Amino acid sequence: MADNARLTATASRGDAGERVKRWCAGIAVRASLVVTPRLAALLMRRAFAAAGALSAQKLEKHAPPGVVALTDERYGDEDNMLLDVFRPAVAAGPLPLVLWVHGGGWVGGSKEGITSYLKLIASHGYVVAGPGYSLAPEHQYPTPARQMMQALEYLRVNADRYQIDPDRIAIGGDSAGAQIAAQLGAIVTTPGYAAAVGVTPVITAAQLRGLVLACGRYDLELAKQVCTGADRRYMKTIMWAYSGTRHYLRDPFFATFSVANHVTPAFPPAFITVGNGDPLRPLSELLAEKLRAQGIEPETLFFPTAHQPLLGHEYQFDLDAPEGQLFLERMLAFLQRRLVEPTPGRETPARSELERTSAGDSESGYGERLRQ
Repeated sequence: MADNARLTATASRGDAGERVKRWCAGIAVRASLVVTPRLAALLMRRAFAAAGALSAQKLEKHAPPGVVALTDERYGDEDNMLLDVFRPAVAAGPLPLVLWVHGGGWVGGSKEGITSYLKLIASHGYVVAGPGYSLAPEHQYPTPARQMMQALEYLRVNADRYQIDPDRIAIGGDSAGAQIAAQLGAIVTTPGYAAAVGVTPVITAAQLRGLVLACGRYDLELAKQVCTGADRRYMKTIMWAYSGTRHYLRDPFFATFSVANHVTPAFPPAFITVGNGDPLRPLSELLAEKLRAQGIEPETLFFPTAHQPLLGHEYQFDLDAPEGQLFLERMLAFLQRRLVEPTPGRETPARSELERTSAGDSESGYGERLRQ
């Protein structure tokens, strides 16, 4: 009994010690934010790494056989300028290119976290490139967009080696990667925007056939409005780290981050999705509205507000859930239309059943689709 009591007391002291350490760490982070976002951003990077490792483990069982992988191909000299290339082992001639930009709040994340997902896309007849990019706070806006253009230039120059058709390109991204992908689309298509951002396009609007945008952040002001509590503190920290200024909303150069304000009728065809439980959902809806105002009807996968279970940020990577499978199916169909079928036009697709449901129509068809 005495031994048990000593063990219990030791455990209690250990738990209390852990609580004190966490409390002190929290105080240190809050204190550091008076002068710099660096410590908080680096802690976030660790959290992204842990979450990415768990997601990669869950996705691994979905990686198909018959995909060739070339990893850590260097496309530039700066930090993290390495990319992975995946393609089917058997391919007749050059294949369309899908460049996928990983998420991580501009301060974390990695290409390795989505390797299995990119292999899955590649197995459907694409060369898929997953580039890394330099992270904040060490590297600030617009470094990732500039590096992604360098990755596209590297892939274009080495098209024969990788069996790429450089005239058929789509760019996708998740979370922070979706904002970067959308920004690349605007850089290529919006007059004057490339100069404003300071990134020179290396492909033409004709080569960029489409964008896949999952759970992105496309407007600074709206992001501030919709984020509350811990989400707002998180947003302020990463935006400070990425912009280089605490007062990022007053910075006229960083205002170019808000891609939703820089779309034109020439913006690439886009497939946009977000979960109904994602606090960033209004940002995807805003981008879709801005595109419609320009005469472009984006394809969307927006779930009804009442959908259960609530779908959080990056829901699409959960391939064990029907919603994740539905996104994959819709994305592959979008890529097929944009990259494989001959001479895709700028036709306006009819509103999907999911969009009609989100607008308040009957949910019976939507539920039946998920049960299939």
